[in-house]
Amino acid sequence: MNKIHHLIDGKTVPGTSGRSKPVFNPATGEVTSEVDLASTAEVDSAVQVAEKAYREWRDTSIAKRTSLMYDFRALCIANRDEIARRLTSEHGKVLSDSAGELARGIENIEFACGMSEALKGSLSSNASTGIDVSTIRQPLGVVAGITPFNFPAMIPLWTIPNAIAAGNAFILKPSERDPSTPMFIAELFHEAGFPDGLLNVVNGDKEAVDALLEHELVRAISFVGSTPIARYIYATGTANGKRVQALAGAKNHMVVLPDADINMAADAAVSAGFGSAGERCMAISVVVAVGDSAGPLIEAIKERTDRLVIGDGTDAASEMGPLITEEHRDRVASYIQAGADAGATVVVDGRENTFDGNGFFLGASLIDNVTTDMSVYTDEIFGPVLSVVRVDTFDEAIDMIEKNAWGNGTALFTRDGGAARRFQHEVEAGMVGINVPVPVPVGYHSFGGWNDSFFGDTTMYGPEGLRFYTRPKVTTTRWPDPSTSSVNLGFPTNE
Repeated sequence: MNKIHHLIDGKTVPGTSGRSKPVFNPATGEVTSEVDLASTAEVDSAVQVAEKAYREWRDTSIAKRTSLMYDFRALCIANRDEIARRLTSEHGKVLSDSAGELARGIENIEFACGMSEALKGSLSSNASTGIDVSTIRQPLGVVAGITPFNFPAMIPLWTIPNAIAAGNAFILKPSERDPSTPMFIAELFHEAGFPDGLLNVVNGDKEAVDALLEHELVRAISFVGSTPIARYIYATGTANGKRVQALAGAKNHMVVLPDADINMAADAAVSAGFGSAGERCMAISVVVAVGDSAGPLIEAIKERTDRLVIGDGTDAASEMGPLITEEHRDRVASYIQAGADAGATVVVDGRENTFDGNGFFLGASLIDNVTTDMSVYTDEIFGPVLSVVRVDTFDEAIDMIEKNAWGNGTALFTRDGGAARRFQHEVEAGMVGINVPVPVPVGYHSFGGWNDSFFGDTTMYGPEGLRFYTRPKVTTTRWPDPSTSSVNLGFPTNE
């Protein structure tokens, strides 16, 4: 049995807690590895090592930091096939999704490579007579990332490059469900030449999370996961005096107006609803069909859903892979029955698909005539279940999104520029797509939702992420005029 340990001070360190957890291949249902679960003492060991590394790293030149970051980027690109293979073997998503995830992560390394520009300070000369005021940004110290199973490559790369390039040290606590990919990325980080102890990986569960939240040397926590856990992370971390950015759950709506290109909208709904088996916080889970768009749109989505190829993610023919665990697969399937029992129309029932072997597969489902009081609408399902809510007007669609507890991402499909502009300005969501179903910002913007989709005040990666991992220091300076000073400064006088 393959054992996955911790990475502390540049070395692979076997766990000492006596606790471990199985890691599955979701396509086969087989246990492929066991991952160590860190104790509080092991987390403390990693933090102490990181604190020591930070004390030296913060004084390393930006030129040196960014040079190493370029080398790290090159190694990620050179090993992208291996990263995608590891990712698919433990998460289950198809290889093209794994490769796309890594590409979006590399964007964030590239942003961090520009740290010499991003960290430039500001100076106000003669803010008052003879007085200059300058602002610089300095690192926080030891910071930590608690990352989810659904993007084991991309989300660590949302956090690590900015934090390290800004001068911090980092503790990564990845999901114990698919730990091989983040561990491999951390190994590439050290291969690039970064100092030992600057990036440490502790695998674990709630004990490791709580140890990070409570440790006095951990200055900031980045988290991505479900809303209940995000709320807990934010409350506990801030109570312990830490900065916290906690990205949470979602119920993303895609509004389709009658003037939209129906084929484009249907393609978008299927790719955004069923890509990565719906296990992503930016997945479209609700299609809001406005007016006459409903009939042709649902028929077009059904046609595409019926021919979706579902299978092992390593098979090039597969378009959707399995879910992460058997328990999650069964939970997602229960929502299909709940929707039917509540009066919705199950147009495509993913439970009817049959698969060989013991993998955690579930077919894609399309449910029509959903109302906002049904659990299939109110709950974050996090699987390949696409609901359709019919409304008569654009106003109803906007109002529906505003009343929903979450506000992560949303999209509008239309040819009407006026409607698009209104939607962009009025809709209650942090990320908006116009004829773009999954509006994940590029690496030089920032990612974060609104309402119950985000806890904190500084979102992730890009410029906002950089601000999260640094703090401003303002210096006000006055030098005596050498012509009036009683101290001989060695300057010529007016005499």
